Amino acid sequence: MDWIHVVLVALVLSNLLALGSSRIGVCIRVVALQGWLLGALTMLVHAEHLTVRLGLLAVANVVVKGAVIPWLLGRAVREAEVRREVEPFVGYTLSLLFGLSALVGFRWLGSRLEVAGPEASRFALPVAFFTIYVGSFLIITRRKAVSQVIGYLVMENGIGVVGVALVGGVTMLVELGMLLDVFVAVFVMGIAICHINREFDHIDADRLNLLKG
Repeated sequence: MDWIHVVLVALVLSNLLALGSSRIGVCIRVVALQGWLLGALTMLVHAEHLTVRLGLLAVANVVVKGAVIPWLLGRAVREAEVRREVEPFVGYTLSLLFGLSALVGFRWLGSRLEVAGPEASRFALPVAFFTIYVGSFLIITRRKAVSQVIGYLVMENGIGVVGVALVGGVTMLVELGMLLDVFVAVFVMGIAICHINREFDHIDADRLNLLKG
């Protein structure tokens, strides 16, 4: 149980780092770290009833989310020649304040919910909600297309925490299908980022509103 707490705390800290950092490379490494943490959480939560299916799911999380997807994002960033999120809609200090407030709120909400599942579930649920919130917040408040892709991945990691902690009975086919969907989505988004940068010399998604048909 102690190691589960360590992983959950690491997830919370990685989310706060994503909220407070302007460097795209740091945020990509946060996504990679969360992929590793999600794989570790899969093994730890179900350590007493570990099966081949769960082991394969943990390995798939580490490989796809911890290595392949960050590599694709890093390549897209190099092609687009972007290093920082310079002018987000919400500043980084205020983003951290929103994040800390949300964390407190989700911790309170988690203490009020009755969760049927492993004992770790009642600790994992607030972290999952917080991770989903951070991902949604990044999508809404960041201008760069690649930052919004990172937000999408963080949000999906939060959904993954819910699945690992609460829904141990989902079939392997469904779980790997979700991973494949995420992989394809990021692959397509990476190509779109490169094309947007090539055509418009920037990847500020908010400027696309200025296009007229």
